Amino acid sequence: MSASVSGMENLPQNAEVQMNLFTAVNDAMSIAMKTDDSAILFGEDVAFGGVFRCSQNMKEKFGPERVFNTPLSENGIAGFAIGYASMGGTAIGEIQFADYIFPAFDQIVNEMAKYRYRSGNQWNCGGVTLRAPCGAVGHGGHYHSQSPESYLAHTPGLVVVMPRGPKAAKGLLLSAIRSPDPVVFLEPKGLYRVAVEDVPEGDYELPLGKAEVIRHGSDVTIVGWGGHLSVLSKACDLAKEEYGIDAELIDLQTILPWDADTVEESVKKTGKLIVSHEAPITCGFGAEVVAKMQERCFLSLEAPMQRICGYDTPFPLVFEKYYIPDELKNLEAIRYVCDYAH
Repeated sequence: MSASVSGMENLPQNAEVQMNLFTAVNDAMSIAMKTDDSAILFGEDVAFGGVFRCSQNMKEKFGPERVFNTPLSENGIAGFAIGYASMGGTAIGEIQFADYIFPAFDQIVNEMAKYRYRSGNQWNCGGVTLRAPCGAVGHGGHYHSQSPESYLAHTPGLVVVMPRGPKAAKGLLLSAIRSPDPVVFLEPKGLYRVAVEDVPEGDYELPLGKAEVIRHGSDVTIVGWGGHLSVLSKACDLAKEEYGIDAELIDLQTILPWDADTVEESVKKTGKLIVSHEAPITCGFGAEVVAKMQERCFLSLEAPMQRICGYDTPFPLVFEKYYIPDELKNLEAIRYVCDYAH
């Protein structure tokens, strides 16, 4: 049996082994397929281990009928996943890069997300999980660097998840695969080999829709998700070292539905909010976070809320270091809101 927990601190006391992000994803999928005979894994080059090796050795473990390649058709991958899940199976589909999820939007938005609602809950495709590597990697350019979470979050009926590291990835992916709702699981590809943590060997789940306070503080609330949390952690360290500012850092983990209560509690304590993400600032998910906190925390605010995000341009190649909302841009925002309050 898996352990469903309310936070990282409550993980089961299993033996832990060091894993990077792609091995944690591989381990989660292996456990899911061992515990669910209906689970299948498919996508472009998945049977060969995948372009990032996330499905390495999976075909050897579970056979070609359960782990197999698909044609180069994201729309087909999503459509096949919906059909299989609608018959009661567990479908784990891989979109090779999140940048190429857009050809599948008709299936995701008009079929997958609405399948249960349009039938009055007579049928559903809740067994679908679509995995997709996302975000900056240092050299991806326009078509291998994007973060499409805000597009997806505008779609009622979906769950959208983005983990920050191996331990969270394993627990959240197992929850996603077993969720009664269709999930798009975005994996920060820049962390596949870089992020290494001690991860429980056994079967565990982390709750969807629950944020985690990963650093407690009293002066300013900072909200992020995915691989960008490493940037925000650096900004918090700099703020403490250089200015004595005590920042509280929150990882949303789930973008839809997102945990507004945890953010609200923090903002009412600190009186200040910064939201930062790689995606462009206009209509990025940070705008939703700020709008909700304006409704809930207006009388507690001591400074204008800030969004430190990517620019409203296509994701650049040679100018990536200028595009990314790095720790120095976030440090500047931290100083601004704290100075404003005093």
